[in-house]
Amino acid sequence: MATTKPGERKLQILQTLASMLEQPKSEKITTAALAAKLDVSEAALYRHFASKAQMFEGLIEFIEATVFGLINQITEKQENGLAQVQAITGMLLNFAERNPGMTRVIIGDALVNEDERLQARMNQFVERIELALKQALRVAVSQGQANEAEVATRAGMITSLVVGRWHRFAKTGFKQNPSDGAQAQIGLMLV
Repeated sequence: MATTKPGERKLQILQTLASMLEQPKSEKITTAALAAKLDVSEAALYRHFASKAQMFEGLIEFIEATVFGLINQITEKQENGLAQVQAITGMLLNFAERNPGMTRVIIGDALVNEDERLQARMNQFVERIELALKQALRVAVSQGQANEAEVATRAGMITSLVVGRWHRFAKTGFKQNPSDGAQAQIGLMLV
């Protein structure tokens, strides 16, 4: 049997958990099912993670680092505030399409019956997205493209649209792509 480098097994566990979450009609994921999928014992899982909640935290850390890293790249490269909003929104929807299992974590489906703090963390994730959209809209205000009085309302509407599209993607068994027609809708919210 090939030996794995430190950290590789941990990553393998998280990747397998994410792939199990991609099954549209998946049942609650147990550590026994995850261990069986990896062909290891449950004890082997617990050598890398103290609990299943800690495994989900690993997925959440990946989601947060990826999404907010991409938001930072967008705001650094794009000076136009409205273009920032469009790019951030497009990235959020494309992230879901490319990572259906992660989408179930983001919307909380995968966190039902798990530690409450995990859902609280995902709620905070959505709040941070709305804050990033507000910041981009404030850039648009400084460029004369938007009205300051509407920043919070527009950011809230766009966040709701994104979250709604994530939900629909997961609830349709990943058949209804979140990005389909979204840019036109967001464009209407920015007029």
